[in-house]
Amino acid sequence: MSLLVISDELLGTVVPIIVYWVYSGLYVVLAPFFDTYRLHSKQDEDHKNLVSKTTVVKGVLLQQFIQAIVAILLFTVTGNDDAAAGAPKLSLPILIIQFAVAMLVLDTWQYFMHRYMHQNKFLYKHVHSQHHRLVVPYAFGALYNHPLEGLLLDTIGGALSFLASGMSPRTSIFFFSFATIKTVDDHCGLCIPGNFFHMLFKNNTAYHDVHHQLYGNKYNFSQPFFSFWDKFLGTHMDYSIERREGGGFEARPTKDKKEN
Repeated sequence: MSLLVISDELLGTVVPIIVYWVYSGLYVVLAPFFDTYRLHSKQDEDHKNLVSKTTVVKGVLLQQFIQAIVAILLFTVTGNDDAAAGAPKLSLPILIIQFAVAMLVLDTWQYFMHRYMHQNKFLYKHVHSQHHRLVVPYAFGALYNHPLEGLLLDTIGGALSFLASGMSPRTSIFFFSFATIKTVDDHCGLCIPGNFFHMLFKNNTAYHDVHHQLYGNKYNFSQPFFSFWDKFLGTHMDYSIERREGGGFEARPTKDKKEN
């Protein structure tokens, strides 16, 4: 009896989607136990956001459907199962370089596209503002975007990082799963001590939360990994994590930037 063989291309398409819902689902389950680490109160999450969670789920599923179609097309054009099976295994240094290149390409693409969507009034009003309906971000809303934004920022950005890095479909399973987890974590709304991503990246939950607030709308465009483009191009808003009245935390920006 032959074993069911699932191609790397199919796994590279499906696994990041599964990872998204599993990881964000963990935050949904655990969130009630971490109220003291919230950047916004549960009441603010329920009342300040301008879109229902049902609509968010539908929007995310639509974006993931589009991403899956593009991924299948990309793998069909570039992939070759027979060639992959006979290809030599890559060394760890090569894999690290591929990850680094993919991260830099994805960050660069998303920074400039994201910033342009804020600068172009038509695109902001009709496209990017959909994501900003989540004034108080939460985990499974990370990919809640207008379909056009999802295509331009995430799908095309992901395709470019895949092609530029030269990674295989098998490597892409791990890279895009990692990128998915990072994106979900950036929107989780929790500042939990010891969080791996908060220790490794300065571009984290609090950093992106500042961008979702009205005073930070023109700052902290960088996503999902680093913050160097913001710092190089003058769009970085510094902040400190302070105790919030009523419990929890608050990402409080520097006074001079907040007043501008």
